[in-house]
Amino acid sequence: MRLLLWAERQKLRRSKIVWIAVFATVMAAVIVFAQGQFSYSGEKYISGAEWFMTAAQSLGTFFVLPAVIALLGGYMICREEQEDTLKSLKIIPINEMRLTFAKMIMTLFYSVFIYLLLFIITLLVEVALHYEDLTFEIIGRFLKMYLLNGVCVFLAISPIIALTARLKKSYWLSLVFTEIYSFAGLFASTLGSLRAFYPIVAVFNLSGYYNATPGEMVISAASLLACVAAASFILITDVVKKRIITLHKIISCE
Repeated sequence: MRLLLWAERQKLRRSKIVWIAVFATVMAAVIVFAQGQFSYSGEKYISGAEWFMTAAQSLGTFFVLPAVIALLGGYMICREEQEDTLKSLKIIPINEMRLTFAKMIMTLFYSVFIYLLLFIITLLVEVALHYEDLTFEIIGRFLKMYLLNGVCVFLAISPIIALTARLKKSYWLSLVFTEIYSFAGLFASTLGSLRAFYPIVAVFNLSGYYNATPGEMVISAASLLACVAAASFILITDVVKKRIITLHKIISCE
């Protein structure tokens, strides 16, 4: 598994898609910062301590970051099929299930990396604007939120990444589907206690962004576990289907 993870990391180093993800993260921070220049009751939003770190994670999650992470995961899973290198990998041979699992782990890693990058950007801005108002307790609280967002967002979108792998269509479709999926979280967040069932909103409950009750926390955790179960089912059945097809071809040749 360690070798597979190393190989996937090397592949991404030669790809521009990581830079696309980094650029999207930076632009998300820039857009939120620009929104902070608007005024309310004669005072700019950005003038309030913690506003930037708070707004960046919510607006970034509803509008940008899940789609970027899904694009990254879909790209890693689909590239061998689209570049016609999967046949060569099967000759080695290589365990396709372990390979897919390694790609999902790398997607999780980059999901956390993207949210950590956003945290660093927002923290630097907050330090520049509100140095005296920040404490280690505040910084630690937001760091925990961002890290948990990175993990939980991956869990929430894992079925879309798995479905992209199953359909073997353009990985750009995963970006479109996830964008709709995450944007719908804005409307789901207005459903009161029922919002805990929606995976994207569940991310905020578990990270501590929302003040969720213990019952909502349990529902949110169950929602994300259901996403993981759905993704696992899709990936496992896809691999089993491929093995059955391969076995049938071998029997036919004999």
